[in-house]
Amino acid sequence: MKEIGKVASILLLTVIWIGCEGDYRQKASGSFGQVIVVMDSADFESNTAEALRQTFGGWTQTIPGKPPRFDLSFRDFDSNEQLDRLKKFRNIIIAAPIDDSTNVSEFMRALLSDDVERKVRDGEAFAFPLKDQWYRDQWLLLLSAPSDTALATQIKNSQKTLVDNLIDKELNRWTAEIYERGEQFALEDSLWQNHGWKIRVQHDWIKSIDTTYTDNGDQANFLTMRRPLPNNDRWFWAWWKKVDNINHVDDSWINTKRDSLNKKWFEGSSNRRDSYVTTAYKRPHETETFRMNGNFVYETRGVWRMTEDAMAGPFVNFTVYDKETSRLFMLEFAQFAPKYDKRKFVRQFRAMLRTFESDSTWQANSQKSMATN
Repeated sequence: MKEIGKVASILLLTVIWIGCEGDYRQKASGSFGQVIVVMDSADFESNTAEALRQTFGGWTQTIPGKPPRFDLSFRDFDSNEQLDRLKKFRNIIIAAPIDDSTNVSEFMRALLSDDVERKVRDGEAFAFPLKDQWYRDQWLLLLSAPSDTALATQIKNSQKTLVDNLIDKELNRWTAEIYERGEQFALEDSLWQNHGWKIRVQHDWIKSIDTTYTDNGDQANFLTMRRPLPNNDRWFWAWWKKVDNINHVDDSWINTKRDSLNKKWFEGSSNRRDSYVTTAYKRPHETETFRMNGNFVYETRGVWRMTEDAMAGPFVNFTVYDKETSRLFMLEFAQFAPKYDKRKFVRQFRAMLRTFESDSTWQANSQKSMATN
C-alpha cells in the first residue's frame, strides 16, 4: 500500500490529460443497478454500512416485488492489485471515517485535498461525487466523516440527494443503451410534424392507435404504441389537449385521469370485456415534480392492476404542461411481465420519458396552416 500516497498527483495528471486530449480510456465495467461499496471488512456491519443498505439498498415500494434501489456488494482490499480491480466498476462508493488507520481511510485521504479533509473533520462536508475518475462512464462517491456514527447520520439525512444523483446517472446510461440498437426517426418526425411533440422511439415499438376524440366537450388526442414480446408485454400511451391552466393538476387528479383513460382504452381480454386497467391503490404510488426543457413535469410511479383479473405490473407516467402552447400532456409506459425483473424496465421507461419534447411553436404553426387552407 506504499503507492497510495501517489494517487492524488497521478489523478491530477489524468484529469489534465483527459481535458486536453479527450477521454480514450476503457469504459467502466459492471451491471446496471450494481454498486460496489468499498469499506474495511471490519465495518461491514457498522452504522455506516447499515445506513448505506437503507438508502441505496432500500426497497422500491412502487415496483412489484419491491426490489432494492440498487444491488450493493461490500468489498475490502489488501493490495494495490485488489484496489485496481475495484476501480474498474461503474458504480463505486468508498466510505470510511476520515482519520481511521485502515487501508480504505488511507486511500480516502489520498483522494481528498487538505482543505476538503479539514471540512470533513469540521463536519462541513461529507459526500463527494466524482465523474469518470478511473474509467469512462464511471460514478464514484466518496463518503467520510469524523466518526462512523456521524457518517451514518449524514447519509440517512441526505438519502434523497445521494440516491437521486446515482439514479440520474443510471437513467443517462439507459438512454444510451436503449437507442444503441436502433431508433425510429421517421416515426419521431411524424409525431413532431403531425402532433407537435415527440419522444424517442426504440427500434421495435409499433404504433397502433392515433386518434382525436371528444373529452368533456373538448377535443383531445390519444396515441398508443406497443412492444409485444413473449412474457414481456410493454405499452405506451399519450394523451393531450389544450387547457386554460393547470391549477387543478395534483397527484389525485393525475391518477383519476389516468384511471379514466386506462378504462376507456385498455380493456381486458375478449372473454373479460368488463375488466380494465386501473391504479392499484393498495400499493404505494408517488409523484415527484421537476422542470424539463422549461416545462413543468409531474412524474408518477406505481402499480397498475386489471380489474376482475390477477394481472398487474409497474407504470411510469409523465404529466407535462407546455405553457407556450397551453397544452397538457400525459404520457405513460407500463409493463406486464411476471417472470422478469421489473426494476430495469421501470428505469428504461423513466429514461425514455425524459426524451419527450413539445414544439413551443405548434400553436403558431396550426394557425398558419389554417390560414393557408
